Amino acid sequence: MATDLSFSIIERCPQVAPVEGVSARAGVIETPHGSVQTPAFIPVGTKATVKTLTMDQVRTTGAQAVLSNGYHLYLQPGPDVVDAAGGLAAFERWDGPTFTDSGGFQVMSLGAGFGKLLAMDANVPEAEVIAAESKRNAQVDDDGVTFKSHIDGSYHRFTPEKAIAIQHALGSDVMMAFDELTALVNTRSYQEEALGRTHAWAKRCLEEHNRQTQARANKPLQSLWGVVQGANHEDLRRKGASDLEALSQSFEADGLRGFGGYGIGGAFEKHLLGTIVGWATSSLPEDKPRHMLGISEPDDVFAAIDAGIDTFDCVNPSRMARRGFVYTLDGKINVKKAVGKHNHGPLDPTATHPYGSAYSRAYLHHLFKGNEILGYVILTVLNVAFTVRMVADARQAIIDGNYPEYRTEFLGRFYSADKR
Repeated sequence: MATDLSFSIIERCPQVAPVEGVSARAGVIETPHGSVQTPAFIPVGTKATVKTLTMDQVRTTGAQAVLSNGYHLYLQPGPDVVDAAGGLAAFERWDGPTFTDSGGFQVMSLGAGFGKLLAMDANVPEAEVIAAESKRNAQVDDDGVTFKSHIDGSYHRFTPEKAIAIQHALGSDVMMAFDELTALVNTRSYQEEALGRTHAWAKRCLEEHNRQTQARANKPLQSLWGVVQGANHEDLRRKGASDLEALSQSFEADGLRGFGGYGIGGAFEKHLLGTIVGWATSSLPEDKPRHMLGISEPDDVFAAIDAGIDTFDCVNPSRMARRGFVYTLDGKINVKKAVGKHNHGPLDPTATHPYGSAYSRAYLHHLFKGNEILGYVILTVLNVAFTVRMVADARQAIIDGNYPEYRTEFLGRFYSADKR
């Protein structure tokens, strides 16, 4: 039997903490399929693929783990198919740890109807964020969520039990509890109601997690992480975090498995991200890892690292690549702009990945103008490698004792550079 997840902290840096009682930290997560040196960026392979890349190409970026989505893999090909293949890692040919999201974001966004990019903006009219009841493709009740498939329009039902059973079948090393995502424009009373529902679902997730662990005793142990919600409200974030840990401790006191770590989810106002995350992490135990769901922009990542986050995931590096943007130390470059058409110099001479010097900006401009898929591949590799390296260098800076200087220098260069 493989060992369960463990976490150890190597070094801390409290100088940049946005909230008292938290610190940037470097550590190691040990899983049955390998270790993750933290802080770490985890590329998103939503459907068991990082879009446009083979797993061999993902390995060249320095990524240590990959995250997939329970909602999408439930709809296609089905968790039974992945289970029969030996789990996600075997199915997608990834030699390393795997994470899965419960699919809560996807089914909730179907129901609310809000756009993904609105999650960090509170100044948006409610009508633009939350769809009318009659137009929603998902309906939430205290037992779970009924939703309409985006693939064929068929109806499905997710409960906490089903979300956990799916993730057990997927065989991920780390899985997230099923929670209710809210929008910033939701009322305070609804945020309280949703937080209560998330807590009740977390208890059911733990119960199912223990049942599945027993039923699949021949499989490597998997770690379930609770998800902290609470929007922009300090008392709700703190309550959500402390209540989840109390729930975990009650299970462990009965000889059962509790939460192996915690995810920080939900909507944030961008300028408050570090503070809001700090409310949650300062209310969580120090000896368990924390994962930030769905961020990758440099300023957001550093704000979260400052607040004690250990791992991150986001589709943004691959999504921005498909839009023609490549991340460099001197900001983002749009390769589709005409200014690059005759630039035969290296696309990014500062890149640590060889693609940065191997291909010219003129060549990438040509690929995108011709709608050639190779352009997506090259930029996705570079963007994932950039984000992975940015966070890995932050880790090393924490260990070396110069994290505040590294953070200031990196962000100053990235955001002050002329955006080409």
